[in-house]
Amino acid sequence: MKVEIYADVICPWCYIGKRRVEAATTRTVTWRSFQLDPEAPATPGQTAAEMMSRWWGDQASQRVQHIKAVGRQDSLELNLELARPVNTFDAHRVLHLAKDHGRQDEAWEAMLRGYHTEGRDIADPDTLTDLATQAGLPRTEIQDLLTSDTHAQTVQADNAEARERGVTGVPSLVIGDGKPTSAVRPVADLRKLLTPPE
Repeated sequence: MKVEIYADVICPWCYIGKRRVEAATTRTVTWRSFQLDPEAPATPGQTAAEMMSRWWGDQASQRVQHIKAVGRQDSLELNLELARPVNTFDAHRVLHLAKDHGRQDEAWEAMLRGYHTEGRDIADPDTLTDLATQAGLPRTEIQDLLTSDTHAQTVQADNAEARERGVTGVPSLVIGDGKPTSAVRPVADLRKLLTPPE
């Protein structure tokens, strides 16, 4: 049974979903690229919390605190006052390189932690290189990728396939040829979804 998750590094719910899926199954999960904002700049601007304030107005503070509280329930420190959304195209290219090396899960963990907990700039080549080497990728290969268009088509193909499969938000869990569903569910519910019938 193939298990895939469409996700974006800048989404805090994707970090939460990763933790819950890990708690629900030992199955191998294939991570697929989904850019929430393909037109986002590569230079950091406002923090995630500041952007949410613009989106949600008076409700922003309550929503930010809710996201952080849910994260803490899953032992995650989500620093929305530090994280600054940027374009994630290059981050996704690096994550596909990690998949080539069998280090996809480790690379997603490093990227999610770096962005959401440490507030690092995941559009910066040096930061991407540092985080990917932490995940076990060869430094020279990361640097070569970031100065080329390697895996650009892979990211674009993932984004296109996500739309074809009906993915409209992240994290989206797809089991086999089934329809996408939210990966942010109680662990018990995810366990039922991810346990094949006897």
